[in-house]
Amino acid sequence: MSEFMGKNGFVWFVGVVEDRADPKKLGRLRVRCLGYHTEDLLKLPTADLPWAHVMNPITSATVSGVGQTPLGAIEGSWVVGFFQDGADGQMPVIIGTLPGVPSELPTKIEKGDDDKYPGKGFQDYKNANYPKYTETDVNRLAVGDEDNPHSSLTIRKADRDLAVGVAQIDGIFGGVAPIPIDLDATASIVAGRQVGGTWSEPETPYDATYPYNHVYESEGGHLREMDDTPGKERIHERHTSGTGYEVNPDGTRVARVKGDNYTIVTGDDYAHIKGTSRQTTDGGVRVRVNSSGEEGNNYNIEVGQGSNVNVEVNGGNINLTTLGTGQDAGDININAKRNLNIQVEQDVNIGVGGKWEEAVTYNKTESAKVHQMNAEEQDINGNTINLN
Repeated sequence: MSEFMGKNGFVWFVGVVEDRADPKKLGRLRVRCLGYHTEDLLKLPTADLPWAHVMNPITSATVSGVGQTPLGAIEGSWVVGFFQDGADGQMPVIIGTLPGVPSELPTKIEKGDDDKYPGKGFQDYKNANYPKYTETDVNRLAVGDEDNPHSSLTIRKADRDLAVGVAQIDGIFGGVAPIPIDLDATASIVAGRQVGGTWSEPETPYDATYPYNHVYESEGGHLREMDDTPGKERIHERHTSGTGYEVNPDGTRVARVKGDNYTIVTGDDYAHIKGTSRQTTDGGVRVRVNSSGEEGNNYNIEVGQGSNVNVEVNGGNINLTTLGTGQDAGDININAKRNLNIQVEQDVNIGVGGKWEEAVTYNKTESAKVHQMNAEEQDINGNTINLN
């Protein structure tokens, strides 16, 4: 090598990426350089261009897979760099990309029978994917033009979960459960949010001002925003499917999962909700506790002073079952510090396989149109017995 960097000055170049399919998978790119290479693809095919190494930032280790690799330049990207071998121009190094406003879109060129491309280079001629627009290369989310919004923003504004119903059962403070009322008709409005009947997903607070919104978008449409617009700071990450989350300026977090959601915790799981928790499930809910079968892993619910536990089933049954045999079987225990109130609209059917014992401290009153008692042996004991 007769020339090398630092010997006879610093030789710069500006060019366009035409190939990134590096056979060695080093993140190298083939670049057609202005002033060094002709635009005629027949005279100088892309395959004859030298591979250019890409300079990584100091924040990327670029060793043993640590850091960001490969970097994001694609076919059609304008880049700037230098030649390690000086004027020889066969060892290019890319140090950055150059945004601009494209004057025209790329033209796809079909390969001829001789495996050559008859046409002009300095463009993404094989795929004609990039650039997509004749507008600034700065991401639309960063530009913040209301008349030219990013497609993902338009989708997010239209794809909101609205009027989600919550449990309609209200608190029961005495006696048996009353007929539930329609809370939708009497729901109150608190701080712009409907409570008691329904709730809606908040609208995205996106209101970015250039140049404060820092955006990364991948080829597949994955997005990341770190918006530093004064007074409107946000964080937003979004998968191209629509799954993602957004942290609003007031700290509110909205998360959406477009497919199934799996959470695996290998240790303990703690959650502290300082407000009210509302959950609406359109399908069923299954909770399994103590799947390992170890003693002491209980399902415990504790409700604080002055509150109730309310369960309401619309058109279905409430079933309580304990399983097992002999001493391994479980009991159902009810302990009421005050009254036990039961109201049954139709029949009461009780089957007892063992003894039935009742102990009443004060009076016991039974009222029935017909009272029938059948027993092989029946004892009635009392100081006073009245039969009417």
